[in-house]
Amino acid sequence: MLASTLMLIALLCAGVFIPVPYSEMSPGPTVNTLGDHDGEPVLQITGHKTYEASGHLNMTTVRVTSAEYKMNLVEAVYGWLAHDNAVVPHDTLYPDGKTEEEATQENAEEFSQSQESAKVAALKALDIPVKSWVVVSAVVKDSPSQGRLHAGDVIKAVDGTTVKKPTDVAELVTKHEPGEDTVFTIVPAKEQAAAEKEGRTATKTQKVTVTTETSDDAGEKRAVVGISAGTDHTFPFDIDIKLADVGGPSAGLMFALGLYDKLTPGDLTGGKFVAGTGTIDDNGKVGPIGGIGMKTIGAHDKGAQYFLTPADNCAAAAEDTPDGLTLVKVDTIDDALGALKDIRSGKTADLPKCSQS
Repeated sequence: MLASTLMLIALLCAGVFIPVPYSEMSPGPTVNTLGDHDGEPVLQITGHKTYEASGHLNMTTVRVTSAEYKMNLVEAVYGWLAHDNAVVPHDTLYPDGKTEEEATQENAEEFSQSQESAKVAALKALDIPVKSWVVVSAVVKDSPSQGRLHAGDVIKAVDGTTVKKPTDVAELVTKHEPGEDTVFTIVPAKEQAAAEKEGRTATKTQKVTVTTETSDDAGEKRAVVGISAGTDHTFPFDIDIKLADVGGPSAGLMFALGLYDKLTPGDLTGGKFVAGTGTIDDNGKVGPIGGIGMKTIGAHDKGAQYFLTPADNCAAAAEDTPDGLTLVKVDTIDDALGALKDIRSGKTADLPKCSQS
């Protein structure tokens, strides 16, 4: 009996003091995109008529333990047993040894991009024109482009071929062999900024020659110049999304729906409590997110009746749906608008619901 007691004590000590390579996810706060947060409206629109909107279009979040947090075995076991928490391998949240600072910065960048895409998707759904162009979004340090191309430069053409979307840039560059020159036709970032400020179209272009080099990442070797291309936009009126301490791209769909609601008369929800999640691109395509189970729990606990769920997350979300919460499958912003029409008209039998299959 003494030996067994000592063994039990030793196991308990090991469980408390020995770290395990896991992290924890739990439901985070939900915020109504139609309402206020920390004393100010989440969605602020100036220069265009807006309308009062009732009901809820809540975006949802997930809390995660920090990169430096050392979980012990007892905490891991408790998390596995707890219904409202999820214990996942540490590398799932922080791959390749990513630090807390690096993860925060990446999440902030994704959040900013999701806001831009939400604005574009909402305005496109309303047939409001948005000016867009391809830009240099980042220049890799010590790459051939450093000092020659700059973040914010508008890329008009590569080797004389007009660029219409960011992926065109990589396709044209990789037609070269490493060591060959490629010619970019650009509007310098300063010229573009000045034109936007003055409300005119930038016309001053210049040609920049960059010598390609061999890629050093995993996969097939190819010619690269050390930039990433993205899209920038000019909106016909001012739209600000005010929501601090939130990161990642998963609020894009709900921001887009909130903007649509504020820019149109009537209520999209019919006064119902609708929550949801999902990335969104400029064309209104809804993409999957992580932590879907935590988000449905958080929405249900807040009082949500319906949860707009990305199609690719439907099966996972349906495995453990909180009682009283209807999971609605959406693949585009048009799907979401159609579902909201059914919800406010009471035609809930017509909703495309999630299933495990």
